[in-house]
Amino acid sequence: MIVASLALAAAGAFTGASLYVNYVEQPARLALSDDALIKEWEPSDHRGFIVLAGLAAIAALFGFIAFRELDDIRWLFGALVILASWPYTYWAIVPLNNRILGLIAADAAHEARKVIDLWGKLEIGQTAIGVLALAIFLWAAG
Repeated sequence: MIVASLALAAAGAFTGASLYVNYVEQPARLALSDDALIKEWEPSDHRGFIVLAGLAAIAALFGFIAFRELDDIRWLFGALVILASWPYTYWAIVPLNNRILGLIAADAAHEARKVIDLWGKLEIGQTAIGVLALAIFLWAAG
């Protein structure tokens, strides 16, 4: 049951990190001037991507192992849901990341602000994925 607890903990960490991005970091970022916003966004985005992708992978791995050990399909569903953050990121968020990077290179800070605001709205999808996976893991653990 330790592996199941680790899956639950990693999904909780993923959800907490994505909540932090949505409700702490993004509002603070948008309060910055255009130049400061751009300087903050790029390194923050790269680090945040690594953290969220890593936590999703860890939660999914432990979820798959818990499914195998406990023979409870809910762990498999939770693992697949948390892993869905990867294709969601690739299809929904990465195109905006590339657009923002292009605007930064073109020195179009004001336009980048608008896209970063939209990017933040799409990041709410990460939180939704985390909450759903966490709920499934809690259901399976209960």
